[in-house]
Amino acid sequence: MAKIEDFNFNGKKAIVRVDFNVPLDENGNITDDTRIRGALPTLKKILSDGGSLILMSHMGKPKGKVNPKMSLSQIREAVAKALGCEVKFAPDCMGAEQAAKDLKPGEVLLLENLRFYPEEEGKPVGIDKNDPAFDAAKKEMKERQQTFAKTLASYADVYVNDAFGTAHRRHASTAVIADYFDQQDKMLGFLMEKEVKAVDNILKDIKRPFTAIMGGSKVSTKIGIIENLMDKVDNLILCGGMTYTFAKAKGGNVGTSICESDKLDLALDIMKKAEEKGVNLVLATDCVAADAFSNDANTQICSVLDIPEGWEGLDAGPESIKAFRSVIVPAKTILWNGPAGVFEFDNFTTGSKAIAEAIVEATKNGAFSLIGGGDSVACVNKFGLADSVSYVSTGGGALLEAIEGKTLPGVAAIEG
Repeated sequence: MAKIEDFNFNGKKAIVRVDFNVPLDENGNITDDTRIRGALPTLKKILSDGGSLILMSHMGKPKGKVNPKMSLSQIREAVAKALGCEVKFAPDCMGAEQAAKDLKPGEVLLLENLRFYPEEEGKPVGIDKNDPAFDAAKKEMKERQQTFAKTLASYADVYVNDAFGTAHRRHASTAVIADYFDQQDKMLGFLMEKEVKAVDNILKDIKRPFTAIMGGSKVSTKIGIIENLMDKVDNLILCGGMTYTFAKAKGGNVGTSICESDKLDLALDIMKKAEEKGVNLVLATDCVAADAFSNDANTQICSVLDIPEGWEGLDAGPESIKAFRSVIVPAKTILWNGPAGVFEFDNFTTGSKAIAEAIVEATKNGAFSLIGGGDSVACVNKFGLADSVSYVSTGGGALLEAIEGKTLPGVAAIEG
């Protein structure tokens, strides 16, 4: 497999799949440029070698239709500023042949949102899966996807995939396009290489004790990763909104807290499996409850098994935080995905911040710490601690699928 560090891009046009799906405010301003900054080592290597850059990305979920609110034209200036050079813009990713042809060494072209075309995702639009004609529509779309990928490939001499955040999708720009390049002319970017190595550290090069922290609102969306981690971790902290599903499964009263009442058996099964496998399952025992879903709500600390009617748990309580710290600080391998509370509200950040600070302490003591998933990344950025952990992943779904042990199409397409 070609390695980006060994490749000379001099005189070459490189089409790079980046993940510039950055969050924007209502005025189209970027609120977090982590993903743009993450791609810079790859992009600057190509330019400094004397190559030219064609950047392609998606933004949001326009579902195969042009939507100005999801146009990458909004981020062109920010990309130019980050790169320190002018960035040209192609308003139609399928109509960029001439613009790509005219690119000189050191020049950069940003293509419009790939997902303005349904062919990028390769899913039939406007037809139900149960429709008898769906299979034929799917086959036809897959053929169109090949043509779409071939057109993108025709713009360049080299393909670089540096978009770990979309590596779990077999989309035109993340996997199919690789078929149109020789093995020596396609490679992973620096960011992708780092992501793959970080996942390997978590899955293959485990230093013990290994503590995983899973937060977020739903047990059901994390079940695959929880089950896979059961065979690897020493300690498993389950926190955030899923706390209250476990509390209810134990027979507790959870007030108006978020709770998957149809997943109580699943919660009991997870507790049973942890016991059978000798995994120390750490669940919150107390919480900060509020009388409204608001930063300014009235609060009280109570047991997760006894939350008053009309109140809901919005953060981990002090006893829970102590229990979390006790298994994070001594750990030598740490994975964190999902906050411990509604960290978007400043008054309910205590649990998430305590987890972040414990991870930083463990990292200083020699632990390898991997933070992944949008909310966890937003947490460490909010607290200014991103530079104090071993690695912050740019990929939410991709990271989780990799840790679940699934093959990532975006990586497999390069590795062959």
